[in-house]
Amino acid sequence: MDKISYLESLFTPPENTAAGHTFCDIPIPITFENSKICIVGIPTDITTTFGKTTSFGPEAIRIASAKQIETLVFEENIEIYEKALIYDIGDVNFVKPREDKIIDIYEIDKFWIDFDNKLSSVLRTLVDSNKIPVILGGEHTITYSIYKELSKNHPLLIHFDAHRDMKSIYQGMSMCHTTPFYHLIREGYLRGNDLIQIGIRQGDREENKFAFDNGVTTFDAWNCHSSLEKVSQWLKSHTYNRDIYISFDIDVYDISYLPCTGTPEPFGLNPFQILDIVNSISDTARLVGLDFVETGLKNNDYREGALATQTLLRILSRPYMANQ
Repeated sequence: MDKISYLESLFTPPENTAAGHTFCDIPIPITFENSKICIVGIPTDITTTFGKTTSFGPEAIRIASAKQIETLVFEENIEIYEKALIYDIGDVNFVKPREDKIIDIYEIDKFWIDFDNKLSSVLRTLVDSNKIPVILGGEHTITYSIYKELSKNHPLLIHFDAHRDMKSIYQGMSMCHTTPFYHLIREGYLRGNDLIQIGIRQGDREENKFAFDNGVTTFDAWNCHSSLEKVSQWLKSHTYNRDIYISFDIDVYDISYLPCTGTPEPFGLNPFQILDIVNSISDTARLVGLDFVETGLKNNDYREGALATQTLLRILSRPYMANQ
């Protein structure tokens, strides 16, 4: 079986998902073979403990990107397909995207072990095919499996979020949406000094201590509001000629922009601040992967899908996408 046939056996094509569209419905033919970026939807909502909307993320992004958003990055006058050849392979078919029954702890552990094995196989196939995986989530737990598979050369992990997601255990769950970065560091896949967390504004003392003890760089929301230039300068210098991985939780944005996500927080960042930060990543960096998680959808409200799409377009059109 060739690579694309193997991958397709593990996916629901985007046209057959709830969205009924590919990411951006790009108006030129792009095949898996000639693409540079592969969109992967992972509509999981297994361990979230407040609002249950994350499984709708891939749907919200695909619909907003296909039916509302132009593919032109307006301020740069760049069509996205001039900078990035994007192929949308669809949603993984080995998750239950809208599971609403209570799952006990043992079932959750078994689910993540199975998920981790299957996703690792998908990512290895994509990397072997010289594709950059861009993941549409889904709850933030998925970053554990993604970064673990892409961690061989210790890429700098740029983590946008309102929360540290560094708890060792939460509500009896060791692997859940609040714990992925703790486990990546404790298990040796992620060195603390290879992690920068941006926009953080909620966490407990144990998480803060864990981050400090492991050398994690933190620019919290107050740093971003008062000293954005310092954040930009740090990123520009530390991403020079460096492999990078971006994990972007939409709740890094302020609560006023997020009518649907499950854990919105006040004191967050605005789109212009995010754009300044994204643009400060060195043009010499090399993106090895990206996940965009926790985008929600309620009552046909596609504001988060639009915000996620516009953020993704501004990341995927940057010069570091062409450096692989």
